[in-house]
Amino acid sequence: MLPDQLPKRAFGTTGIDISILGLGTVKLGRDQGVKYPNSFEIPDDRQACELISLARDLGINLIDTAPAYGNSEERLGTLLRGQRHQWVICSKVGEEYENGQSRFDFTPEHTRFSIERSLQRLNTDMIDMVLVHSDGNDEAIIRQFGTLDALAELKSQGKIRAFGMSTKTVAGGLLAAEKSDGVMVTWNLQYDEELPVINYCRDHHKGVLIKKALASGHTTLSPDEDSVQKTFDMLFQHSGVSSAIVGTINPSHLISNAEKAARSIKGM
Repeated sequence: MLPDQLPKRAFGTTGIDISILGLGTVKLGRDQGVKYPNSFEIPDDRQACELISLARDLGINLIDTAPAYGNSEERLGTLLRGQRHQWVICSKVGEEYENGQSRFDFTPEHTRFSIERSLQRLNTDMIDMVLVHSDGNDEAIIRQFGTLDALAELKSQGKIRAFGMSTKTVAGGLLAAEKSDGVMVTWNLQYDEELPVINYCRDHHKGVLIKKALASGHTTLSPDEDSVQKTFDMLFQHSGVSSAIVGTINPSHLISNAEKAARSIKGM
């Protein structure tokens, strides 16, 4: 028996409502250069289809991907065929992953190229949310390259519905939030340095996605069996948090995460 459907929250003032848990899909397309504690095999199409169907049944409507996630975008373009309207797709620009190495290009030209490529790969005429995949130099990217300006133009053209940045610094997160619809930041039991960004977003009605909520899987290795529940309780009691992106290819983990996320909301 599956838990109750996950509740949704608004992503800022974009009019996009997203489930409090989103499904991260790096493991659908890439098994190299990742920071998970255990190795894994990329699921085949049947397994991936079953995982996505389960996520939908749990009330998850947000799915997170990126050009740097191997062939994740291409696979989703096939796996989501016929159900595109049921999903909010978040993808990225800026990072490319080739031959085991990341490289970055934040120019407006590459940003436009990347969006057109993602539209084709995802088999869609519009991407719901697009984030700049920062290399850590958040402020320089925003001030020197005009990446967010390029995304704003693509939004005005109707190719994306919302845009922002996956940041790595407080200053960069604050600047990105000021100039876009929202941000993706890190917050977990071991790291809360970017909390000022989340507070700013709450106060200024910007969307917030949480990355590395479970410390790339390391939280689940904690001897404290309630560490995942404690994480979700911490995240979702903050009204500034729109959703937490958690990547898994394990159906039982997905169900457990959904149960604990729903429980954290009920306890508020």
